[in-house]
Amino acid sequence: MNTEELSTEDKILIAASKVFTEKGFSGTRTRDIAEEAGINLALLNYYFRTKEKLFEQVMKVKIVLLFGQIIPIVTNEKTSLDEKIDLASAKYFDILTKNPNLPIFVLSEIQKKTSDVKSILPFEKVLNNSYLMKQIKERKPDVNPFHFLLNFLSMTVFPFLGKPILQSFDLMNDDEFQKFVEERKTMVPMWIKMMLNS
Repeated sequence: MNTEELSTEDKILIAASKVFTEKGFSGTRTRDIAEEAGINLALLNYYFRTKEKLFEQVMKVKIVLLFGQIIPIVTNEKTSLDEKIDLASAKYFDILTKNPNLPIFVLSEIQKKTSDVKSILPFEKVLNNSYLMKQIKERKPDVNPFHFLLNFLSMTVFPFLGKPILQSFDLMNDDEFQKFVEERKTMVPMWIKMMLNS
């Protein structure tokens, strides 16, 4: 779909997503978003009365993008634990490769006291009662399943959080980082399975 086919509201949301991700909430002016969307400020204010409301809408989309596609995988009762690890790993690396700034944006919002993340995705309910957690407990009954979950998240998400550091010290260029991510796509599920089977 080209930009002419997008609604004004969609253009605003795409522009807001880009500007908020680059500048953060406090560094973004509504004028910046209007300029990025190619519209005037009055039209932006017509669709979204405040910067806060626009940010809230963008945040919902980002959180659903980061976590929403994983929930059907972890709650599926028909797939084995090993299949879940493979599917979740592949999905996360695909999402993060296309949206490398997504983890920083979402994590900075989640840590705020005013964050409304729980109303968007009920993590406790989904994770604690997920079939994935049940499968991990069956495989490793003597270990808290959150160890595996946090190891998985850190191994998939941290490379994208650390990319600016790697590049600022000239340790990896974009092509080298992409190759590194492709290698991790295979290695992370293997490492998690080794931990579960040890």
